[in-house]
Amino acid sequence: MDFTFTEAQQAVSSLAAKIFRDRATPERVAEVEGSADRVDRDLWSALAAAGLLGIAVPEALGGAGLGLTELCLLLEQQGRRVAPIPLLWSSLAAMAIAACGGPAAERLPGMVEGRTILTCALAEPGAGDPERPSLEAVPDADAGWRLHGERICVPYAQVADAVLSPARVRGSDALVLVLIDPASAGTTQHRAEATDRQLLTHVALDGTRVDPTGVVAGPDRGAEAVRWVHQRALVGLAALQLGVAEEALALAAAYTSARYQFGKPLSSFQSTSARAADAYIDTQAMSVTLWQAAWRLDHGADAGTAVDVAKWWAAEAGQRVVHSTQHLHGGLGADVSYPVHRYFLAGKQLEDTLGGGSAHLARIAGVLAAR
Repeated sequence: MDFTFTEAQQAVSSLAAKIFRDRATPERVAEVEGSADRVDRDLWSALAAAGLLGIAVPEALGGAGLGLTELCLLLEQQGRRVAPIPLLWSSLAAMAIAACGGPAAERLPGMVEGRTILTCALAEPGAGDPERPSLEAVPDADAGWRLHGERICVPYAQVADAVLSPARVRGSDALVLVLIDPASAGTTQHRAEATDRQLLTHVALDGTRVDPTGVVAGPDRGAEAVRWVHQRALVGLAALQLGVAEEALALAAAYTSARYQFGKPLSSFQSTSARAADAYIDTQAMSVTLWQAAWRLDHGADAGTAVDVAKWWAAEAGQRVVHSTQHLHGGLGADVSYPVHRYFLAGKQLEDTLGGGSAHLARIAGVLAAR
């Protein structure tokens, strides 16, 4: 396959790279990590002003009308700077709302302009499958729903205006996809800190009402919509991980070339160059599997196995790369205030988000065994 990007895609990537490089400096990221909500609102506003927040939102709703591939190009640049913004989750929720249609689409112009922040609650307890949610939905008056259960590890819920979540219709296998107001009655929140220092929220729902305007997909097409969201979430995570790995490797290359031992740069030693070469090969495998999955989803092709392969490489190879790059920095890599350590933390968090490598390898094995 030829994964050469179009001129428009290259322009998107270049613009995103400049904004992230200029605004998400290591000093700025560290500053945001010490803030109350740990979100870089200045960077968020800059992306909105550049028209990038709505990259995958239809033009009729104020967006650029592009697709998942273009969003992944943005996410790759975000990963390179480990920028603390809800780009994946807000964009994914907006894409799902636009794809399903309905009154919830009224929220999208605000999201494109940076005034509205959306997020997604896809994680399940233990090794749970996001496509088999534990949250229960009970039919309510006027085509609404009442939600009972819990959503765990919701990213950026502390700043979100609405949370996109799947739920299982009580007493059946049917699913719905709904928008939850985090401040609505019956909803309580408990915050926790993730491995990469971002805030995650556990949300308990006790009869929380979702009115008809918050129903993104009803029981007739809920399962299809949930799978649609899940697949794109996995590909988006793989794009973030690719950016993390690429930049971590670039930092290691610069450090080992400038650091001398026995009168020679560290990069000239065989053990150093061999480990860096292995990390480079891993990033290339991550790249090709990511873009294959994104291309298949954008073109309506069957992408089930391709998505799991991309996420497996992101998990397995991603953690190898961040381990290697930290080790190549020697003792400096153990300094939690040094930038490369932040890439290590991000790589570990992304490795396990929505399932680690073993979980996706098992899914791939199940598909192959069924053939």
